[in-house]
Amino acid sequence: MEVVIKSSAEEMSKLSAELIADVVRHKPRAILGLATGSTPLGTYKELIRLHKEEGLDFSRVSTFNLDEYVGLTHDHPQSYHYFMWENLFKHININPKNVHIPDGTSKDVPGFCRWYEEQIVKAGGLDVQLLGIGSNGHIAFNEPGSSLGSRTRVKTLDEGTRKDNARFFKTMEEVPKYAITMGIGTIMDSRQLILLATGAGKADAIAKTCEGPITALVPATIVQLHPKATIVVDKPASTKLTREYPAEPSVLVLS
Repeated sequence: MEVVIKSSAEEMSKLSAELIADVVRHKPRAILGLATGSTPLGTYKELIRLHKEEGLDFSRVSTFNLDEYVGLTHDHPQSYHYFMWENLFKHININPKNVHIPDGTSKDVPGFCRWYEEQIVKAGGLDVQLLGIGSNGHIAFNEPGSSLGSRTRVKTLDEGTRKDNARFFKTMEEVPKYAITMGIGTIMDSRQLILLATGAGKADAIAKTCEGPITALVPATIVQLHPKATIVVDKPASTKLTREYPAEPSVLVLS
């Protein structure tokens, strides 16, 4: 695990986008795991810029999103289907057939979850998974107490998570209580992880993730065990870290 502290959210987004772009350049048929929420927006804007200005090609890329609210239709403004198409997919040359987002309107949600896992395996596994982190340390919608070996399934959202997301809805009552989410075991199977965090509100979760014990009560701590995980944070999110960390990922040159 490597922790990188950037001076701003903009610099953070540029680094995370470049890490993803590097995967795509070296593997045109890359399988990307993507996240939603406000934190990755800058990363997606930079990937769009790289596509339009530098020709970054997504035509053979496939994507799998982490999660989706149960009960929201694909065209609902707060659904993650809507989010991904508005903020990334419609701006790049990705084949819609290669886009995979959990279906919160499925009539057989458990069956869909099994199918989703099968599709990830069938595609060859995720080359890189982009992650955010909740203030309670959740990744995707794997709330505190989630099994560290879990797979794609339905989760009941903590009240804290619902309150954090209430700003996107008109009322608290409109915030969904359930979501389909990739499991922690699914996430850890990815060949590379990039976890992003911005703002002082994430400082406690980041400190526990990077320097605390591995525990299901802070699901993000599991990334400590991943062989290729990069945690990229801005300065406000780094304020409770006690060790010194670089401003750039380290590069080992073998001669």
